[in-house]
Amino acid sequence: MKQSGKFLPLIFFFILTAGGAPLFGAESDIDVSIRYFDKRVYYVKNDPILVQLTIANRGTSTYRFKLADERIFSVDFDIRTMANRAVNPTDILVRKRTQNQQVFFREVSVEPGESFSFIEDLRDYGSLDQAGSFIIQAKLYPELLKAPNAPPIESNRLSLSLRPVPVSGPGGVPLAMDVETNAILVREKLSPDQVVDYLISARQKEQWEKFFLYLDLESMVMRDGVRRRQWLAESEEGRQRMLARYRAELQSAVVDGDISTIPIEYAIERTTYGAEEGTVTVLEKFRVGTYTERKRYTYFLRRKDDIWTVVDYTVLNLGTE
Repeated sequence: MKQSGKFLPLIFFFILTAGGAPLFGAESDIDVSIRYFDKRVYYVKNDPILVQLTIANRGTSTYRFKLADERIFSVDFDIRTMANRAVNPTDILVRKRTQNQQVFFREVSVEPGESFSFIEDLRDYGSLDQAGSFIIQAKLYPELLKAPNAPPIESNRLSLSLRPVPVSGPGGVPLAMDVETNAILVREKLSPDQVVDYLISARQKEQWEKFFLYLDLESMVMRDGVRRRQWLAESEEGRQRMLARYRAELQSAVVDGDISTIPIEYAIERTTYGAEEGTVTVLEKFRVGTYTERKRYTYFLRRKDDIWTVVDYTVLNLGTE
């Protein structure tokens, strides 16, 4: 799979009247599929609903298509209720698509047997502000949106369940749901070493809701000086968006990838704590090719309302074995 390094400008009103150039490869050999990037319990609020879209070439020749920098000109999502009513597009989506503007894109080449993937947030496409069940299908426009004589390639369908905004538990802690059991996850009065063990074990099992249960996202955001200044300047609504974005970036390893990397094994070496602060040192091992990489993590915890949460961490590389 190759991508050209050239970015080409295109006027959007021209797209509406000009025909698309022919692409190599038969579109009947192209499979467009979608899946949830971080399957979890979704609520009616501003947390991202991330969907991974994959274009796979099942044919014998190179397939090329145009991918806009603003993905809304290459992709659309058909979101419908169980009564087959289409969900309204977001206001910002409508504004962007109706403006007279330049659309920058790149040509993507997918070789036979290869695939190309990217991630989109459903909330950028549909006004998902009501609880309920929905059916989602993606549409890829190889010659960009609205190009005549270039019908979209449709993906498989996914079901989406949106729950009402969860109530808060003791101390204002939001009640999360366990994806596997549908039981409410509530922070318990665990010791610092038990908290760290719970966090790492949840990551090994790819249970994101449990991983985030004892992670103080606000304190983690404030670790970075730039984010801290932005946080202090934001409104309460802006801060909630920052937390949602940070959580999504943490899951995709865009930021703080060390804490979300999955170890093949770990051992708690030392735990020290006082009335309000504590540290837990853990030896963690990671598989890297044919080697095992060893790292020593130090997790810093803080206690509030008798609940310990992780607020920071450091990593020391110990080499390979």
